[in-house]
Amino acid sequence: MVGSDSGPVVPTTPLVTFLERVQLTALRSYPKTLTTLDPKSYIDLSLKRPYNLSTIESAFKDLTSESRDLKVPVDKFERFVKEYFDGAGEDLVHHEPEDFVADPSEFLSNVENEKVREWAREVHGLWRNLSCKVSDSVKESPDRHTLLPLPEPVIIPGSRFREVYYWDSYWVIKGLVTSKMLTTAKGLVTNLMSLVETYGYALNGARAYYTNRSQPPLLSSMVYEIYNVTKDEELVKKAIPVLLKEYEFWNSGKHKVVIRSASGNDHILSRYYAMWNMPRPESSVFDQESASGFTSMLERQRFHRDVATAAESGCDFSTRWMRHPPNFTTMATTSVVPVDLNVFLLKMELDIAFMMDISGDKHGSDRFLKASKARQKAFETVFWNEKAGQWLDYWLSSNGDEPETWKAENQNTNVFASNFAPIWINSFNSDENLVKKVVKAFKKSGLIAPAGILTSLTHSRQQWDSPNGWAPQQEMIVTGLARSDLNEAKEMAKEIARRWIKSSYLVYKTSGTIHEKLDVTKLGEYGGGGEYKPQTGFGWSNGVILAFLEEFGWPSHLSIEP
Repeated sequence: MVGSDSGPVVPTTPLVTFLERVQLTALRSYPKTLTTLDPKSYIDLSLKRPYNLSTIESAFKDLTSESRDLKVPVDKFERFVKEYFDGAGEDLVHHEPEDFVADPSEFLSNVENEKVREWAREVHGLWRNLSCKVSDSVKESPDRHTLLPLPEPVIIPGSRFREVYYWDSYWVIKGLVTSKMLTTAKGLVTNLMSLVETYGYALNGARAYYTNRSQPPLLSSMVYEIYNVTKDEELVKKAIPVLLKEYEFWNSGKHKVVIRSASGNDHILSRYYAMWNMPRPESSVFDQESASGFTSMLERQRFHRDVATAAESGCDFSTRWMRHPPNFTTMATTSVVPVDLNVFLLKMELDIAFMMDISGDKHGSDRFLKASKARQKAFETVFWNEKAGQWLDYWLSSNGDEPETWKAENQNTNVFASNFAPIWINSFNSDENLVKKVVKAFKKSGLIAPAGILTSLTHSRQQWDSPNGWAPQQEMIVTGLARSDLNEAKEMAKEIARRWIKSSYLVYKTSGTIHEKLDVTKLGEYGGGGEYKPQTGFGWSNGVILAFLEEFGWPSHLSIEP
């Protein structure tokens, strides 16, 4: 696999390049015992007026001139940062959402338990904390910031994530719809559409250092959720050309792969592929350290691309992307054809067909329905494993640039929550025979835990592995099971949703916050692992709690306490 590292690299801005040097100096200057240092906090700094970049670069040169390894006394370094930079996040200002009402009418009417209702109102109230808008200075002087200008107010995930994230926004919107905050929801879609119009794809997040990759493509699903409630045809008409542009991005170039069946039929699928082969700016020091064991530049470039590609998947990091787990240096994300990415693209095809139908483009609608049927066929041929009763990721034998013939041994037989993601799609969850097989496999999988669904069965200390569970995967699998006609699947969905809600409630009551992820092996524990400390806020977790409460309610007799 290591040969050439061809493929595009999107250049970064001079400010990002400089801030990477500041980040490195910080990590070298502070004592090694200080584990709370977050490299992202340096890459999120903005230039303080009246200084310009060249002035600050000169001051930085003076600061580090006596130090070959860039290590400087901490007090001198802190004075330098304070003098020349505005703090991370200061270029986002609080925005009071115009459509926020403390207790909206008909809000969670089937949550009968008053204790749960009271807590749900508090979770709903968190939208105000996470609502921001990009400051005018970002629009006036974009080169002084790594934050990107956006036309509408935003909902951020929270904590270290001080910007809009792409796939998070889908579950945020699910929650906003429950909270009757449709203007805010529509604003998030407008922002993401503006990124697609500017860059050709929705960025991982609204920062200059995220322009080299996207994230799971859920923009069509966001538009669909809003249309479902508002019947806003103008939004649909505006969205179609943007979605076509995004669809092209995911189905061409390096993202596109062709798998040939034994009978010679070609199946077109997609993979994650970041346009980057250097350390990620927001984690530059970590990536350099991880790559330090590679002897050749080509190996390092390949590794950096696979790490950035894992970040494009949204599931960073997991043994799912490693050739020899849990060895992090065997990361090979570009070699994986992932089940869940193709679920999102199948959903995009169905959504675009639906929207084109609404807007009167029958020919376009038929074209996308045909594309969705072809992808569904590829699910049966490439991903489905009858014996396992689940869909399995497929490992490429070559670099993915040429069609390659499907081999049974290339399926990844390890169990991941993502193996069950297709059940989210109506064409799968409406097939009763299929649902029976999937439910049987899911029950035996070992993924169902006391507080929800495990991400994987492997303890690797990576955050997208056991013992963690994440809101998106809970919602996709639960929603898919609940939509089927099989009673056993419906009951299973309700039980998992209740476990997730209960654990989130207990974490909130003990920590005072909603967390990014949960340790689902025990009730009332938040998750850990990965390259940063546990984060709170938290956009998509709030959204899934509210969506679950709306879908399943909470009867008055059912206690939420342990």
